[in-house]
Amino acid sequence: MPADKPAINPRIEAGWKAALAEEFYKPYMADIKRVLLEERQRGNTVYPDAKHIFRAFDATPFDAVKVVMLGQDPYHGPGQAHGLCFSVPDGIPHPPSLQNILKEVRDDVGAPIPASGNLEAWATQGVLLLNAMLTVRAREAASHSKIGWQHFTNAAISRLSEWREGIVFLLWGRFAQDKAALIDAGKHHILTAPHPSPLSAHRGFFGCRHFSQANALLEKQGLGPIQWGLARD
Repeated sequence: MPADKPAINPRIEAGWKAALAEEFYKPYMADIKRVLLEERQRGNTVYPDAKHIFRAFDATPFDAVKVVMLGQDPYHGPGQAHGLCFSVPDGIPHPPSLQNILKEVRDDVGAPIPASGNLEAWATQGVLLLNAMLTVRAREAASHSKIGWQHFTNAAISRLSEWREGIVFLLWGRFAQDKAALIDAGKHHILTAPHPSPLSAHRGFFGCRHFSQANALLEKQGLGPIQWGLARD
């Protein structure tokens, strides 16, 4: 592959494209492309659809990020994944972790639990809904955990830490909390809690009040709060 040709050249929001420019030329990106092509050749289904792989970055421009919510990998069931962590498209039942997130939003800020679990309204307000792995093989959780995506998403977290200030990082569960090593805690705010999964939510995710805390931290900086309510008329 020529040195001047990126391994992957996705359409991605301009601020992120600039921040992550060097990543697209690295060998691990060629490895990711190869694996995804091999999956297709074998007839395997990969989630989300190709057009949504980088959706988190397009939905929340680099310069607009106020809050980062970090997931592990996309949902692996039919119709669930659409490129935003914990989120599902309109009309798809809430997965268990999302149910618990929306319960905590209700209990924390008083917003009713919405019929739709589509979190795009958060993304457009500055909440980066980032999965550490951007793809997954259907029905096989964490199946793309070792193909290279974490190099890319770690770079995204590192660029935010280096180039921005005052972002609120919501790190739920051990996997997400390990990413704190990439974040300058002197410039940013890190809130940690157990994962919202039914296996751990009762060990401290419920009652963490991260949504109101995030807004308080934003408002101290003179930034507008996130409207966490998702209910529609």
